[in-house]
Parts: sequence; C-alpha cells; structure tokens
Amino acid sequence: MILLGTGGNRKTDEADARHVAQVALFRPDLRQVAAEDQTTILRLLTERRDDLVHERTRVLNRLHAVLRDLLPGGVATGLSADKAAAAMKRIRPVTATDNCRRDVARDLLADLRRLDRLVKDNEIRMREALAATRTTLTSLRGLGTALAAKVLGHVGDVTRFPTEQHFASYTGSAPLDASSGNNVRHRLNTRGNRALNSVLHVIAVVQIRDGGRGQEYYQRKIAEGKTPSEVRRALKRRLSNVVYRIMKRDHRTQLAQAARHTVAL
Repeated sequence: MILLGTGGNRKTDEADARHVAQVALFRPDLRQVAAEDQTTILRLLTERRDDLVHERTRVLNRLHAVLRDLLPGGVATGLSADKAAAAMKRIRPVTATDNCRRDVARDLLADLRRLDRLVKDNEIRMREALAATRTTLTSLRGLGTALAAKVLGHVGDVTRFPTEQHFASYTGSAPLDASSGNNVRHRLNTRGNRALNSVLHVIAVVQIRDGGRGQEYYQRKIAEGKTPSEVRRALKRRLSNVVYRIMKRDHRTQLAQAARHTVAL
C-alpha cells in the first residue's frame, strides 16, 4: 500500500493503475473481477425507478400548488393524474393570469401522465429481470418486487459476505454499542449502505404493522421496556440475517441446479 501513498503531484491515472495492479499481485484474497450480470440490471432499473418517482412527486406537488390557485379550496390530497384532470374540467379562467395557470397545469398534467407510464414500464421490466434471477426474497413479508430488486442490485454476489455479521455491517443494521455501566444500550448505526438500510426499515415497519413474527417480536420487546426505536433497530438486525440466509440459500440452489444441468449434458 505504500506505493499508493507516494507520488504527490507526480501521480497520474496511468501510475495509479500500475500501483493498484502491483498491490493486487500480493493480495490473493481480493475479490475476483466478474462480468456484469442480472443484478447490475436490477440496480440500474431500481435507480431509474427512484429517479422517476422523485420527479413524479415533484411534478405532482407543483400541479397541486397550481390547482390550489385556480380552484376555490384547492384539491384534496392523494392527487393523481385522473383526479387532476377531473378537477381541471371545473376551471373557468377569468383573467390572463388564470389562463396562464391553466396552461401550466395542463403541461404539468401531461408530464405526470408521461411519468406514470415510465414508472409502470420500469416496474414491468423490473419484474421480468427479478424473475430471471429465480430469487425467493419476495417470500419475506414486506419485501415486494421493487425492494427485492434493490437488495439484489446493491448486494450483487452474496458470497462476498462470509458471515451474517459482515452482511449486517454492510447494510448498516448492526447497532453500535452505547452502553454505560450496567445500562446496556445501542444507538443508531449511520454507516453502511443506506439504500439497503432503508429497505430493511420498510420491511420492519410493514411487519410491525401487518402482524406475524415481526409484530410479535416488537410487542414482546416493548413489554420488556425497550423503546420503539430500539426495537425497530433490533428487528432490522434480525431481518438482515433473514435476507442474508435467503440469498445464500438461493445461491446454493442455483449452484445445485447448474450442476445437475451440467451432468445431464
């Protein structure tokens, strides 16, 4: 590593690449380079979906604000393209300013419909790409298509994590010790992959709300005197283990299927 820490202003991309290669020669434990696979496609699709959803939210908020200035009392929350179109039929512009607002609202409605189509198309492609991986992640309560695709897209090859603890560290679900004396406490871990941490949070919230083992665990820990935040963090840690085990099991299954296929040939 000394090679990478020297050079100062003499460093160039070519020199950096040479130094990295020389260091790698003496590190046989480094992860092997592999060709991009279905998980890369899933990550691209999930990132695209996030961008589309954020843009849709921005357009929807702007449309809501414009309609508020055009209609007495505005429009209700939970606005959609169809609801906005129905509301706009009641608009009767009086001034040139109101005419401009109506034109802007029409443009925003067109943008919203376009984004709705793009989100729907993205979800179809994501569902097809997820099916090609033959994952069983969606069997976990609270883990739907979009979240499963995000997990696979960010994790990639699960075998690069030798243990559940390594995986939990990567997802940022391993709480940090904040104990003092006999008072055992843990605090939030803000490190790790925040996208995966967010996925675990959604699963935990859904399980706490909808019942099952997650809700039972939550209620039991609350009864023991733990705070809701502490229990959610602990549940996320347990869910991290579950996700890891499912992915490891899927990996073993796919290896066995590949081996049987090779023998059959």
